[in-house]
Amino acid sequence: MTSTAPTAVAAIIDDLSYAYDGVFDMEAVTDAVTSAWDLLSPRSSVRTYLPILVARQAREQLMAQAQADGRVAKKVPELLFVCVHNAGRSQLAAALAEHLSARRVHVRSAGSAPVDDINPVVVQVLAERGVTLGTAYPKPLSDSAVRAADVIITMGCGDTCPYFPGKRYEDWDVADPAGQPIEVVREIRDDIQARVTTLLRDLLH
Repeated sequence: MTSTAPTAVAAIIDDLSYAYDGVFDMEAVTDAVTSAWDLLSPRSSVRTYLPILVARQAREQLMAQAQADGRVAKKVPELLFVCVHNAGRSQLAAALAEHLSARRVHVRSAGSAPVDDINPVVVQVLAERGVTLGTAYPKPLSDSAVRAADVIITMGCGDTCPYFPGKRYEDWDVADPAGQPIEVVREIRDDIQARVTTLLRDLLH
């Protein structure tokens, strides 16, 4: 974290240290916030919202680590959707799973080589279904996210996703929306929605 980091970062560390008191010490919380700042600061165009995004990323990182280590009990199944850039397929799948599950699952997404921004056509076709991505952004794949997940769904990232015994893995053969016209991306969205619906039906019923 650079010396130019806003004083709001100290408040994030204080808030998360309180939230995870007895789970993580101050050093672990500070490391999570620092990692989140280093990840998000270079790509943030609206600096006003940066502390909000940093807090969210750090909280997600800490929760994944706590679940992976067994420090925090899981209340619902954990799903992880992974593609290469975390800008198209995995964002579509995660957003649709969260939308369709009525919070009966917890969803994460990540990329083996994340880019800076989500595909704007993906944002558009989700909005057509009443699904808003909000503050979502491409995130790197971490071991803690994989370890915390109950089901890992990969889409086009090959062998880059780490393997942990006891996890349920699925590889979905889904077309990449990158560079495709909106008509094709709509077809990809509908393909992913059908797969997500089948997965949720299997997990929840």
